[in-house]
Amino acid sequence: MKVKIFDEEHEKDLEDKVNEFILDKTVIDIKYQVSVTMFSEEQIYCYSAMILYN
Repeated sequence: MKVKIFDEEHEKDLEDKVNEFILDKTVIDIKYQVSVTMFSEEQIYCYSAMILYN
């Protein structure tokens, strides 16, 4: 089993990278997470996914 982690600022970017990565993989599981923080007066989002695959 192997693990690949993706971290993007936009959900569409994460979706594209994950879909491209899993095309030729046997996926065991995908864990998805969203986090948000404040920097000055700006909200910053972080979209991440961990893929377990063979």
